[in-house]
Amino acid sequence: MNLRRLGTVVGIDLRQRVRSVAWYVLLGIFAVVLLALLLLSFSAFSLNRGGNGWFYSIVIMFVLLLVLLVSPTLSGSAVNGDRDAATLAPVQVTLVTTAEIVLGKFLAAWISGLAFLVVAVPFLVIATLAGELNPAVIASSLGILVIEVGVVAAIGVGASAIVARPVFSVATTYLIVAALTVGTLIAFGLGGTAVRSEQTVTTRDIDWDAVPVGCDPYFPDDASECPSVEEIGCTTSSYTNEVPRFDRVWGVLAANPFVILADATPPTYDAYGNPSDLFSQIATGVRLAQIPPEPTLEYDSCANMPPGAGDSVEDRTEGTVPSWFVGLFLQVLLGAGLLAWGIARTRTPARRLPPGTRIA
Repeated sequence: MNLRRLGTVVGIDLRQRVRSVAWYVLLGIFAVVLLALLLLSFSAFSLNRGGNGWFYSIVIMFVLLLVLLVSPTLSGSAVNGDRDAATLAPVQVTLVTTAEIVLGKFLAAWISGLAFLVVAVPFLVIATLAGELNPAVIASSLGILVIEVGVVAAIGVGASAIVARPVFSVATTYLIVAALTVGTLIAFGLGGTAVRSEQTVTTRDIDWDAVPVGCDPYFPDDASECPSVEEIGCTTSSYTNEVPRFDRVWGVLAANPFVILADATPPTYDAYGNPSDLFSQIATGVRLAQIPPEPTLEYDSCANMPPGAGDSVEDRTEGTVPSWFVGLFLQVLLGAGLLAWGIARTRTPARRLPPGTRIA
């Protein structure tokens, strides 16, 4: 691996992208969409106390969404596009190795994706200055965002080296990204619903038929001689039903890019223990899915306080484990595997090529 030759491949690929007018149009559209989101988010959360956390997290999540939508187009035809344009073969006959070609195009696609983050920097600065934010939240969210751009670039370049046709390789990249984002959510929902267990619910409630009209047994009025809960008495009933077991399938969400971004960011809670930004909202949702349902539940309305009703979200998530590093490892492993496969498919001389593949 020669760094000078690798840098040459990266430079050539980047210059080709910079000379394209469509590249600047795409960046301009990206900036306009972010500006609209910035104005809407500021209007929605600027008047709420603590709304700056939601403001920043929504902007970051939206940047990740746009990057996931745009990056496959930039990287999904990096290798086979040059093959169709007859510009790959002249490079392959030079001293540049196949690994340097594929890795160079991967780095160029990664840098191109980071250009969208550069466009988003002014918006992120405004979101940061909108209020006091935890520096760890900013550093971790931006770090994960940069890595996710690289993962998508690796998937796209690897697919472009494996699949012969640019259209199919771009479609393959989009399908893989869709599987990581939407597919994991579908697998989580359907899997948790398919795997069920029985739960017995016991309810102790007031005999409402014995309550006089206009009386509240929880707040009896001595003047009107309304009876109290103790005077009326309570009845007990129970039933058994099946509940979904999301605790057995929550691991599929670990590979979701949005879950990784949210789970890797330190959670923030308000004074009542509730999530104070979108990162914490998503992360606590995944953490709560780890908790198995109780085999028996008891609700005592006579006590006017069901068990656990006073627990905050922060209290309920204690003891759960983060999963972002596992999901990130799986994504990096997927991208590296596709790049390695792409290098093997691009290596020359080739023993077999798909029908209709251009070699010069």
